Amino acid sequence: MPELYAEIEAALLESDPTIKCDLTAALYRRWLAGDLSVFEHSFILPIDDAGRPDAPLLVDPRQLERRSVASESGRCKLLHAIAHIEFNAINIALDAAYRFRQMPAQYVTDWLRVASEEAQHFQLLEQALRQRSSYYGAYPAHRGLWDMVCRTRHDPLHRMALVPRVMEARGLDVTPAMIEKFDQAGDTAAVAILERIYRDEIDHVRIGNHWYQLFCDQQGLDAQSQFRLLVDDYMGGKLRGPFNWPARLEAGFAEAELSALEQGL
Repeated sequence: MPELYAEIEAALLESDPTIKCDLTAALYRRWLAGDLSVFEHSFILPIDDAGRPDAPLLVDPRQLERRSVASESGRCKLLHAIAHIEFNAINIALDAAYRFRQMPAQYVTDWLRVASEEAQHFQLLEQALRQRSSYYGAYPAHRGLWDMVCRTRHDPLHRMALVPRVMEARGLDVTPAMIEKFDQAGDTAAVAILERIYRDEIDHVRIGNHWYQLFCDQQGLDAQSQFRLLVDDYMGGKLRGPFNWPARLEAGFAEAELSALEQGL
């Protein structure tokens, strides 16, 4: 019987986006079907750079131009940027399942499901780019999301705090405005894709919140205080707002915490 972590590793290291998406979808199906054995003590690769194609060229975020939805070209560039986020999100979810062993089976199930849904998001966006005579890799991008994965690979509590609750939760704040802009431009195809991603991402952040709270409980830590300490340590205490309260509440944030975060406490 194929081994779970060897199969995750293969998907994580795969550089071809189409093959990576196929491997990820099959991995989740096989896990649910009970077709994978588990050897928790297999060697864990550091994986400083997960599998990705040669393009897009990765640059400093400050080198990326602003993307306006006023033109077809601008909308295409923005969809490309979102596709890059979703491609990284596949690797991020796979790494969460791969790196942290001796977790409950539900932890593996949750992150393999997230990975499979991120792969679906990427495929929708890649198809939209092709329909606009473009493709994933056509424009430069950055690797900020993956950098945080590398910085938190030593501790699952840190990973859950800084990736789902910060990096991915930021998507809940900015996506409604993007949807509105595409809607005003009459781009109904992009609106449908972004609405699907938005619904799924609320649940993905909720999963991160659940495991973060559980890890804090297991270590006798106050989750909100610990989060502020981690934000201070990793990000200099800076969290970008404003926050999308309805989406963040649905994703498991508490009202008191959101209020404190907005006040910088």
